[in-house]
Amino acid sequence: MKKLAQKFLEAAGFRVLSAGSGEEALEVAARHSGTLDLLLTDVVMPGMNGRVLAEQLLPRQPGMRVLYMSGYTDSFIAGHGVLEPGTHLLHKPFTDDVLISKVREVLDGGSKSELGSKPSAGSELAGSSVTSSK
Repeated sequence: MKKLAQKFLEAAGFRVLSAGSGEEALEVAARHSGTLDLLLTDVVMPGMNGRVLAEQLLPRQPGMRVLYMSGYTDSFIAGHGVLEPGTHLLHKPFTDDVLISKVREVLDGGSKSELGSKPSAGSELAGSSVTSSK
């Protein structure tokens, strides 16, 4: 799924930084000199979950938006502390059109730290273990 999501996003003009785990995503982000516009991550992953990954990246990338993906039910995800008001969630499986549309929606939707910013198709995305992101 990670490689397919990365392929979809790159074909739509996004630059994707991919990682095989939450820990690796932190390393990739630390080596990246630019800003990250979006973190696309699975909610549930071995080791560090997507919520913890986002919480560790956001202080370093304050304008970054977060889009979670999951194949689990909403009630299962709620048990992992992700479903809060304003949380963006993409249910698997999804098509390339659904992924691109949701990423665009999250990027264009603004955030508490960066209202009004509208990154272009060239936006930089960081990915985590199960998925890739812009």
